[in-house]
Amino acid sequence: MSSSEDLSSPQDPGSPRGPYQQDPYQQGRAAYAPQQLPPMPAQPAPFGLPGEPPRQRSRRKLWIILGSIGGVLLLVVIGVVILVNIVGSATNQARGLADDFTRKVIAGDPSGAYDEYLDPALQEQLSKEAFISGVQSLEMDSSCRPAYNDLKVATDNGVKSAEVVGQISCTGKKVDLAYRFEGTNQLRMTTIRLRPAA
Repeated sequence: MSSSEDLSSPQDPGSPRGPYQQDPYQQGRAAYAPQQLPPMPAQPAPFGLPGEPPRQRSRRKLWIILGSIGGVLLLVVIGVVILVNIVGSATNQARGLADDFTRKVIAGDPSGAYDEYLDPALQEQLSKEAFISGVQSLEMDSSCRPAYNDLKVATDNGVKSAEVVGQISCTGKKVDLAYRFEGTNQLRMTTIRLRPAA
């Protein structure tokens, strides 16, 4: 048997390869074939390079914070608006009472001013006759105009109060005024001072 026959006949029982062994040429090819490697874990690619896109951060926290701040600001604005309306309403009410009372006194109707605006407790301390004679002694006329320098409004245990301080300016003279109104629903005058300015 020639050496070329040995290589070509894989079934030759005398050959060093057995009937089930591979051809050495085939073995060499298998030895140089690329091997299967385990997959590499995916690593994020640096910024700007192709690869996995960067993860987007959740903006839920940002929206929660912004929503909380917005809610607090809204409550503050509502509180300020309510406070301004309440204080403004009480201030306007006190100014209106002072204006109406002073107009009646200037117009020569002290009796009507006494009955309509003075609190019963003040009426007990100051008789109607004493009030009318006191107002007439100031000799106010149609040239007189009130101006309020200070107006304070407060609420204590459901009782509203307003203090009004100012002057009545007439031709050739001035009259100092100070009123205090109190009440729960309707404000009535509890203190009055009308006297010529010094």
